[in-house]
Amino acid sequence: MATERTFPDSFIDEDPQKALEALNEALQGDSDNAEWLCQRAYANTILKNYSCAVDDAKKALQLQPSLPLAFMRTGIAEYHLNHYESAHAAFTQGHQLDVTDKSFEVWIKRCEEVMGEQTEIGSSNRTPAAPPVKHDWYQTESQVIITVMAKNVPKDGVCVNFMEKEVSATIQLASGDNFNLHLHLLHPIVPQQSNFKILTTKVEFKMKKTDAIRWEKLEGEGQESNIKHFNPNQYPTSSHLSRKWDKMVVDLSEEEKNENLEGDAALNKLFQQIYCDGSDEVKRAMNKSFMESGGTVLSTNWKDVGKRKVEMSPPEDVEFKKF
Repeated sequence: MATERTFPDSFIDEDPQKALEALNEALQGDSDNAEWLCQRAYANTILKNYSCAVDDAKKALQLQPSLPLAFMRTGIAEYHLNHYESAHAAFTQGHQLDVTDKSFEVWIKRCEEVMGEQTEIGSSNRTPAAPPVKHDWYQTESQVIITVMAKNVPKDGVCVNFMEKEVSATIQLASGDNFNLHLHLLHPIVPQQSNFKILTTKVEFKMKKTDAIRWEKLEGEGQESNIKHFNPNQYPTSSHLSRKWDKMVVDLSEEEKNENLEGDAALNKLFQQIYCDGSDEVKRAMNKSFMESGGTVLSTNWKDVGKRKVEMSPPEDVEFKKF
């Protein structure tokens, strides 16, 4: 009778291919024989047909859920497929059914060792989180300037899109990561007259104001700004133009102080330093002359500007227009 046939491990070890053929033939007549399915799983494992071995072993478990041998065959095939957690679970369940079989303990330990090694490798490969990129903003009468404190940004490492009331930028950091900045602006800007500059310690985005008004904040209503805002102190005057020189200077880092600037940036830094080091009269003179002249005159002589209104004095090739 077919059910009396046996396929011991020794028979399969001697010629696994021949044993597989014999088991295939036997299972055609009795496909619900859990022990034969376990042995065919064993033959497939030797022949490195690990997926077929898993299928046979799981079919055996469906037919006979309390068969320890089926858990052993499942665990070994899963182990060779590098499914170590599944293999560990199968060996554990099999060992609970047959505590006398020490093979389960050996396989369980082997799985735990491999899983432990993978955990250590995964931990060592994790790179520490990059420190947050600091950024702030300030404004002049004609521009809004956003400063991103990122060192050694490549010359081609900035991609920016200026829109009327929105700015979106991606900055490639020295670490290789990208820093993304996306803001909905409080007031409109002139995209065609907005630009950016990459310096050694930072990236500056200069956005041309459409209207020469003071922005109370950087972003529009309903937007939570994550940018630090320098709230300027206004000089008591009817003019809507104001500038807070001292606050623009306070937050300069040592690196920024030592930075070699050129053109307008160097001149602006000089004015900031003069204001910072100046007396109260010097500061009053600078504020009054700047505001009353519409930004065309900057005087440090309070005795002169304190007793008169400072008239506008634009460059010869520039026409001043009131907004």
